[in-house]
Amino acid sequence: MAERFTKSMARNIYLGGSAFFVLLFLALTYDTQSRAMPERDNRELITAEVAQGKHIWEENNCVGCHSLMGEGAYFAPELANVFDRRGAGDSATFKSYMRAWMNAMPTNVPGRRQMPQFNLTDEEIDALAAFLEWTSKIDDNNWPPNIEG
Repeated sequence: MAERFTKSMARNIYLGGSAFFVLLFLALTYDTQSRAMPERDNRELITAEVAQGKHIWEENNCVGCHSLMGEGAYFAPELANVFDRRGAGDSATFKSYMRAWMNAMPTNVPGRRQMPQFNLTDEEIDALAAFLEWTSKIDDNNWPPNIEG
């Protein structure tokens, strides 16, 4: 080996290392796109009611108090698994629960955080329930860590 580290040696190490990491990046990108992404794809489950529920979620700034899959405020419970907690896997049961819950707000229990009354129609509540049911079916790597959010 040469006693001196020349400019051409440095250039070769730089170019070789750059080429290696670019190829590694491309291989990992291909792996993610071809194998991991299709497993998490649930766009076919989006209905007009789910889209309307997402619009209601955003319009009423629900994320200002609640979190959804870990995103949002932590003032009120996480709602990514509310369908599993309160719907028992049944859409009709969950919609009934959501109507009763939303219409009972605020509860006026002293010392408890209060959810405002949004005066949503039954159709809007059903759409919001459909959106929350849709979010519960997304593979979120077992988030939240406990069932009560």
